[in-house]
Amino acid sequence: MRDFNLPTHLTFLRIILIPVLVVFFYLPWGGTHIACALIFSIAAITDWLDGFLARRMSQTTLFGAFLDPVADKLMVAVTLVLAVQADPNPYLAIPAAVIIGREITVTSLREWMAELGERKKVEVSWLGKLKTTAQMTAIITLLISMDIWQKPLKTIGYVLLYLSAILTLWSMIHYLRAALPSLIKN
Repeated sequence: MRDFNLPTHLTFLRIILIPVLVVFFYLPWGGTHIACALIFSIAAITDWLDGFLARRMSQTTLFGAFLDPVADKLMVAVTLVLAVQADPNPYLAIPAAVIIGREITVTSLREWMAELGERKKVEVSWLGKLKTTAQMTAIITLLISMDIWQKPLKTIGYVLLYLSAILTLWSMIHYLRAALPSLIKN
């Protein structure tokens, strides 16, 4: 049961927080979106913490390496869908669609590269980490803006979301270029 260590439990916590966030999002009380931002923040911290602990405690596992990005992408995609549903406009929907589309594309690319035995070519890079940080910050800001300081925080959230979308596309191109030689020969 080496796969079920502390870092993996933190990843499972992130997955468990998804339905909790959804329930809070729809509660008819004031301040629920701030609670969602807090839940999302906890998930974001566990994202960083599980990787840190796995490396620090030499508890990296194949299962953890698989589950961690799944948890991240689920949390981001679900929260972006909730945000677009709450504020259905193209200025929010377009970057959300770009981000979700990229996540599906890169996840599929990584799976394909793993099938070819060349997963290392598309491992997470510093650009991917920067993209994730921008996404998390944008989403937290947008969630908070649904309850307080709506105009200034919403503007900041949108700017960060568009920055995230740009970083998302940039990192996707980076991964596709790294994988291209392997994809062409197969």
